[in-house]
Order: sequence, then C-alpha cells, then structure tokens
Amino acid sequence: MKSHAETILRRAAGLPEGTPVGAEIFLDLGARAAINQALLSLFREQKLMRVGRGTYVLPIVSRFGSSAPSAHLLIEELSKQRGEVIVPSGATSANALGLTTQVPVQMVYWTSGRSRELNLGKLVLHLSHVPSWQRYGTRRRDRPRSCVGRPAKSSRRFEEDRGKGSPNRASESRAAKPPVFQAGSRVQ
Repeated sequence: MKSHAETILRRAAGLPEGTPVGAEIFLDLGARAAINQALLSLFREQKLMRVGRGTYVLPIVSRFGSSAPSAHLLIEELSKQRGEVIVPSGATSANALGLTTQVPVQMVYWTSGRSRELNLGKLVLHLSHVPSWQRYGTRRRDRPRSCVGRPAKSSRRFEEDRGKGSPNRASESRAAKPPVFQAGSRVQ
C-alpha cells in the first residue's frame, strides 16, 4: 500500500499546480479499492487535500506551511479534465473585469456538469448547473455548432422586406458597386 501512495504522490507532484487527482487517473497501478485507500491515507497524512468526493489536490508547500492552490487554476484544470464548460458567474466576472469593486462573498461558477461544492481549505467553491443559454456566449468555441456561422433569420427577413430579394442577390449587389463618397456631396 505504501508503494501505491508513494507512486501517487510522485505522479501528483509532476502535474501542474491545481490539477485535481482522482482514482481514475491511477487505475494502471492496481485495483480501484487499493487506489482509493492510498488516496485516503495520503489525505489523512495531510499530503493531499480533499476537494470533493473522490477528488484530491496537492497542496502548495512553502516555508510558511502548506496552503491550497489557486481556485481559478483548480477550476481551469477541472474543466479540462472532465470536459465540462465551467465559467464564472456574473458577479465574479464583473469583479474580475474591473466593472465593480464589490467582491463576491461566495465564489460561484456555472457549469455544464452536475451541481456540487468544492472545498479548498476554508474556501468553498459553488459549481451550479445552469442551462446552456446562460453559459454560451462567453467563449465562441463553446457555442453549439448550430449557432456558429449561420446568419440570423431576422437579417434575411430584413433584406427581403427592403425589396432586394434573396440574401444572395442582396450581397451580390452590394459587392458589385460600393457607394462612393466625395467631399461636399450629400448622401441621399
């Protein structure tokens, strides 16, 4: 059992800061029950921090003692590892962008996965599941494929209402003859 614990600790130290570690990463070492026991013993020895159910993270050790890694790094690595879309909530985003000086009391993140709480020492991160329309739009690559690159239906209707016909003919007529502006002339 000590060999599993030592191997887990050595591999976790080689990962980037804030990377969550679970039993599914170390299944090549042995049975899942043995890996879970090794993770639990490392947690009891305070060599790993328990973040959530079955999820651990390596603490940062300095001359002042051990501390939790950055919450933003943990969220970023968790998003990469689990394949979830995780974005900060409105209040957290507004503070990060400098739009407000108010600091949110609780760190809330919106996720495409299940709702849960992560504990980083005394700091509690709330991950709450929200519908896709609240998450999408923050990053273009996260939008569903049906939304990317398609013109809005309202713009087609607008072109047809102006009497220009189909959108293809309207774009051809605009591309064929751009408007010419001269100094002193009036635009009608």
